Amino acid sequence: MFDHVGLNVRDYRTSKDFYEQALAPLGYHAVMDFPQWNACGFGTAEKPEFWISEREPVGTGTHVAFACGDRATVDAFHAAATGAGGADNGAPGLREHYHPTYYGAFVLDPDGNNVEAVCHTG
Repeated sequence: MFDHVGLNVRDYRTSKDFYEQALAPLGYHAVMDFPQWNACGFGTAEKPEFWISEREPVGTGTHVAFACGDRATVDAFHAAATGAGGADNGAPGLREHYHPTYYGAFVLDPDGNNVEAVCHTG
């Protein structure tokens, strides 16, 4: 549905470092980087799908979920994101109240946004 999505961040370098580490297990990497504008786009190929930009207004209530093909990738995301300084906001596990095979993990990024990795298969 979406072509790309972006988050405003308070500190470009801190957020870029966090997302480079947190999204690596998902195959995402920085595919476009504009340090002169404090903006970076991450993707799995050469097309940026997820952007960060240092600019106002910075929010803390955004929720972004990244689809994963398997539960091991969800686990790897959580480990990488918390290792990169993200705050645990829900350890990897089943969330059957969403549906029987919903497996997700949640981490707060440096600005307090809720970042999730989720797998919908068993």
